[in-house]
Amino acid sequence: MSAFVDESQLNVRGGDGGAGCVSFRREGPEAFGGPNGGDGGNGGDVWMIADRNVSSLLAFRDHPHRRAEDGIHGMGKDQHGRQGKELVVHVPEGTVIKDLYTGEPLADLVSHGDKWCVVTGGRGGRGNARFLINRRRAPKIAEQGEMGEERWLKLELKLMADVALVGFPNAGKSTFISAVSAAKPKIANYPFTTLEPHLGVVRIDSSTEFVLADIPGIIEGASEGRGLGHQFLRHIERARVLCVLIDLAAVDGLPPAEQEEILLRELGAYEPELLTRPRLIVGNKIDIAEPSVVAGWEGLTMSGVTQQGVRNVVGKLAQLVFEARNQEPVREAKVILRPEPKGTHIERLGEGEFRIHGRNAERSVAINDVSTPEALNYIDERLKKMGALRLLARAGAQEGDIVWIGSFSFEYSPDL
Repeated sequence: MSAFVDESQLNVRGGDGGAGCVSFRREGPEAFGGPNGGDGGNGGDVWMIADRNVSSLLAFRDHPHRRAEDGIHGMGKDQHGRQGKELVVHVPEGTVIKDLYTGEPLADLVSHGDKWCVVTGGRGGRGNARFLINRRRAPKIAEQGEMGEERWLKLELKLMADVALVGFPNAGKSTFISAVSAAKPKIANYPFTTLEPHLGVVRIDSSTEFVLADIPGIIEGASEGRGLGHQFLRHIERARVLCVLIDLAAVDGLPPAEQEEILLRELGAYEPELLTRPRLIVGNKIDIAEPSVVAGWEGLTMSGVTQQGVRNVVGKLAQLVFEARNQEPVREAKVILRPEPKGTHIERLGEGEFRIHGRNAERSVAINDVSTPEALNYIDERLKKMGALRLLARAGAQEGDIVWIGSFSFEYSPDL
């Protein structure tokens, strides 16, 4: 049996772009008849998609790295490199994606088919045919491919269920779900037999069914993290209806009213909105409970073992689910977009040291061969067009100051 994994780390990286090519046509006896170096292909993107056929995050536990295909290098005769294939990573419905280091939420893939582009592949470099201009008839420069984006993510699964069973350990939740569905959780006569959530489909007739989730037992203090409380309570967040099971034959003798009070208090402390959800309070284990306790219980009663009262409970849950489905808005994927700042700006790092920030400026250096004079001249032209050199002068840069662009540095000169 496969383990259920509801938290995982994931490293994703877009494919690197292919390099452009330096090539010249041969026209008869003329060796350099004109540039014909092709462009490199773009690297593939990495997408995540919610898939109802994926039940947990187990696939990422032992293999946490995913990388898209690299772009192919350009070749002579104006042959452009093929673009790298995108990579689609399938995750369960209800997967929340966060930045591993900051904890910042990035996306919430709720329903089957929801997609999000996690990282983009690097752009392919241009071949020397792209650099042909009137004053540069035989360009011997081409761009390197850009590296694909890379990031570490934290994945958290919040189960998508219609009904979540809430109760103390050993309250009979596993027995109930195994009686009304095909789910087969571990059942034993001691607390915490359920250490991971289980989903079961309850079918009443050909047109009526709902998904029931058996959540590991909640104890007092769960909202503060006791008993792995946050890990368990997370799976209740998306449930449309709560079914609170009260143990009428509690081994520790805790009165039913006090059980209900503690459970609702823990739910409210974890997420106040949970107390506004439709809920059904059910007293369980009437087959072994003291008659006086059963007589004093005013709510619904049942026995998961003998199935006395189970049909009535399932019918009421189905009705609550039907009403909740009709009232709730359509659930859509949530993706938090944080566009990078555009343009170029200068940062003073210290006395006589500056850094140029900006996507275009950094890319101009990253994809060009800074060891060749022709490429350096081209970078100089690009920085002038972006206004970076003018911004340096305004920032107070002096002759001989060090200017950084990415990992590349040069000495500033007003005559650049």
